[in-house]
Amino acid sequence: MKDPVILLDPRDNVVVCRRAVAAGEFIEVAGRPIVAGQDVQLGHKIAAEEIKTGAPVIKYGMSIGVATAEISPGDWVHLHNMRSSYLATHTRTHPENSS
Repeated sequence: MKDPVILLDPRDNVVVCRRAVAAGEFIEVAGRPIVAGQDVQLGHKIAAEEIKTGAPVIKYGMSIGVATAEISPGDWVHLHNMRSSYLATHTRTHPENSS
């Protein structure tokens, strides 16, 4: 496998790990070198650029959530520093609560 990460859309501000990336590892995003700030597992996101608190996290060329903290290039992007903007498409009702 050539690149450890993949940029899914040129508008994205995150990349997706194609394999586990180790803290301190250099990765290249659109010709720019970035250093991984933490160990990041396969399938997880790494910031390709600075993402300010309240700014959208862009993946697939669209917002998937909002940064809840400052995110630096190379940082792992996950639930500890972003809030998803996906909407529930269904609801689940516990049998004891249904009327």
